[in-house]
Amino acid sequence: MTTIVPIDAADPAFDQVAELFDDYRAHYGRASSPEATRSWLHAQLTQRRMAARAAIRADQVCGFLTTTIMPASLMLGTAWSIRDLYVVPRDRRRGIARALLDHVVREARAAGALRVSLQTETDNLPARTLYTEAGFQPVTGLELLTLESAPRP
Repeated sequence: MTTIVPIDAADPAFDQVAELFDDYRAHYGRASSPEATRSWLHAQLTQRRMAARAAIRADQVCGFLTTTIMPASLMLGTAWSIRDLYVVPRDRRRGIARALLDHVVREARAAGALRVSLQTETDNLPARTLYTEAGFQPVTGLELLTLESAPRP
Protein backbone atom coordinates (compact mmCIF):
# COMPACT_ATOMS: atom_id res chain seq x y z
CA MET A 1 0.00 0.00 0.00
CA THR A 2 1.21 3.51 -0.86
CA THR A 3 0.63 6.42 1.49
CA ILE A 4 0.92 10.04 0.32
CA VAL A 5 2.15 12.44 3.00
CA PRO A 6 3.24 16.07 3.11
CA ILE A 7 6.97 16.52 3.65
CA ASP A 8 8.69 19.50 5.20
CA ALA A 9 12.35 20.09 5.94
CA ALA A 10 11.99 18.72 9.50
CA ASP A 11 10.24 15.52 8.45
CA PRO A 12 12.15 12.27 9.11
CA ALA A 13 11.59 11.31 5.43
CA PHE A 14 13.10 14.59 4.14
CA ASP A 15 16.54 13.05 3.53
CA GLN A 16 15.00 10.27 1.41
CA VAL A 17 13.05 12.85 -0.61
CA ALA A 18 16.20 14.95 -1.08
CA GLU A 19 18.09 11.87 -2.30
CA LEU A 20 15.32 11.10 -4.80
CA PHE A 21 15.27 14.74 -5.87
CA ASP A 22 18.96 14.44 -6.73
CA ASP A 23 18.19 11.26 -8.72
CA TYR A 24 15.42 13.17 -10.50
CA ARG A 25 17.86 15.93 -11.46
CA ALA A 26 20.34 13.35 -12.74
CA HIS A 27 17.53 11.70 -14.74
CA TYR A 28 17.19 15.01 -16.60
CA GLY A 29 20.92 15.29 -17.28
CA ARG A 30 22.09 17.42 -14.37
CA ALA A 31 25.21 16.39 -12.47
CA SER A 32 24.49 14.65 -9.21
CA SER A 33 25.10 16.94 -6.26
CA PRO A 34 23.47 15.45 -3.16
CA GLU A 35 24.47 18.14 -0.67
CA ALA A 36 23.61 21.06 -2.96
CA THR A 37 20.28 19.43 -3.83
CA ARG A 38 19.49 18.79 -0.17
CA SER A 39 20.37 22.38 0.76
CA TRP A 40 18.33 23.85 -2.11
CA LEU A 41 15.28 21.70 -1.36
CA HIS A 42 15.55 22.48 2.35
CA ALA A 43 15.54 26.22 1.59
CA GLN A 44 12.60 25.96 -0.81
CA LEU A 45 10.47 24.08 1.71
CA THR A 46 11.53 26.16 4.72
CA GLN A 47 10.85 29.43 2.91
CA ARG A 48 7.54 27.98 1.64
CA ARG A 49 8.43 28.62 -1.99
CA MET A 50 7.24 25.10 -2.70
CA ALA A 51 5.52 22.24 -0.96
CA ALA A 52 6.33 18.55 -1.27
CA ARG A 53 4.47 15.29 -0.87
CA ALA A 54 6.05 11.87 -0.71
CA ALA A 55 4.74 8.48 -1.70
CA ILE A 56 5.76 5.97 0.96
CA ARG A 57 5.67 2.18 0.66
CA ALA A 58 7.02 -0.09 3.37
CA ASP A 59 8.64 2.89 5.16
CA GLN A 60 10.56 3.90 2.01
CA VAL A 61 9.98 7.01 -0.07
CA CYS A 62 9.34 5.76 -3.60
CA GLY A 63 8.25 9.01 -5.22
CA PHE A 64 7.58 12.68 -4.67
CA LEU A 65 5.69 15.61 -6.11
CA THR A 66 6.30 19.32 -5.56
CA THR A 67 3.88 22.20 -6.00
CA THR A 68 3.77 25.96 -5.87
CA ILE A 69 0.73 28.13 -5.31
CA MET A 70 0.43 31.21 -7.46
CA PRO A 71 -2.03 34.07 -7.60
CA ALA A 72 -4.62 33.81 -10.37
CA SER A 73 -4.83 37.58 -10.63
CA LEU A 74 -7.62 38.04 -13.15
CA MET A 75 -9.88 35.62 -11.29
CA LEU A 76 -8.87 36.86 -7.81
CA GLY A 77 -8.01 33.36 -6.73
CA THR A 78 -5.13 30.92 -6.72
CA ALA A 79 -3.73 28.31 -9.07
CA TRP A 80 -1.55 25.38 -8.15
CA SER A 81 1.39 24.36 -10.28
CA ILE A 82 2.88 20.89 -10.16
CA ARG A 83 6.59 21.50 -10.57
CA ASP A 84 8.23 18.10 -10.15
CA LEU A 85 7.01 14.52 -10.15
CA TYR A 86 9.32 11.54 -9.83
CA VAL A 87 8.93 7.86 -9.02
CA VAL A 88 11.93 5.61 -8.56
CA PRO A 89 12.37 3.34 -11.59
CA ARG A 90 11.77 0.09 -9.68
CA ASP A 91 8.36 1.36 -8.52
CA ARG A 92 7.07 2.74 -11.80
CA ARG A 93 3.88 1.39 -13.39
CA ARG A 94 2.37 0.70 -9.96
CA GLY A 95 0.04 3.70 -9.80
CA ILE A 96 2.30 5.80 -7.57
CA ALA A 97 2.54 8.80 -9.89
CA ARG A 98 -1.22 8.75 -10.38
CA ALA A 99 -1.75 8.53 -6.61
CA LEU A 100 0.48 11.58 -6.12
CA LEU A 101 -1.37 13.50 -8.85
CA ASP A 102 -4.81 12.59 -7.52
CA HIS A 103 -3.81 13.52 -3.99
CA VAL A 104 -2.60 16.98 -5.01
CA VAL A 105 -5.63 17.65 -7.20
CA ARG A 106 -7.90 16.82 -4.24
CA GLU A 107 -5.84 19.13 -1.99
CA ALA A 108 -5.98 21.95 -4.53
CA ARG A 109 -9.74 21.62 -4.96
CA ALA A 110 -10.27 21.54 -1.19
CA ALA A 111 -8.17 24.73 -0.90
CA GLY A 112 -10.32 26.44 -3.53
CA ALA A 113 -7.72 26.55 -6.28
CA LEU A 114 -9.15 27.61 -9.62
CA ARG A 115 -6.88 25.27 -11.56
CA VAL A 116 -3.95 22.89 -11.32
CA SER A 117 -1.37 23.04 -14.08
CA LEU A 118 1.87 21.35 -14.99
CA GLN A 119 4.32 21.20 -17.84
CA THR A 120 6.39 18.44 -19.36
CA GLU A 121 8.56 17.93 -22.40
CA THR A 122 6.63 17.19 -25.58
CA ASP A 123 8.59 13.97 -26.13
CA ASN A 124 7.85 12.59 -22.64
CA LEU A 125 5.05 10.30 -23.83
CA PRO A 126 4.65 8.29 -20.59
CA ALA A 127 4.19 11.50 -18.58
CA ARG A 128 1.87 13.06 -21.16
CA THR A 129 -0.25 9.89 -21.19
CA LEU A 130 -0.46 9.88 -17.39
CA TYR A 131 -1.44 13.54 -17.28
CA THR A 132 -4.12 13.31 -19.96
CA GLU A 133 -5.56 10.17 -18.35
CA ALA A 134 -5.73 12.14 -15.10
CA GLY A 135 -7.77 14.82 -16.88
CA PHE A 136 -5.12 17.42 -17.69
CA GLN A 137 -5.58 19.06 -21.08
CA PRO A 138 -3.05 20.82 -23.32
CA VAL A 139 -3.25 24.60 -23.37
CA THR A 140 -3.37 26.12 -26.82
CA GLY A 141 -2.89 29.74 -27.71
CA LEU A 142 -0.16 30.34 -25.16
CA GLU A 143 3.56 30.34 -25.68
CA LEU A 144 6.10 29.58 -22.95
CA LEU A 145 8.86 32.20 -23.01
CA THR A 146 11.91 32.24 -20.81
CA LEU A 147 14.85 34.53 -20.13
CA GLU A 148 18.01 33.15 -18.57
CA SER A 149 19.12 35.62 -15.90
CA ALA A 150 21.96 33.65 -14.36
CA PRO A 151 24.33 30.90 -15.51
CA ARG A 152 23.07 27.39 -14.85
CA PRO A 153 24.84 25.51 -12.07
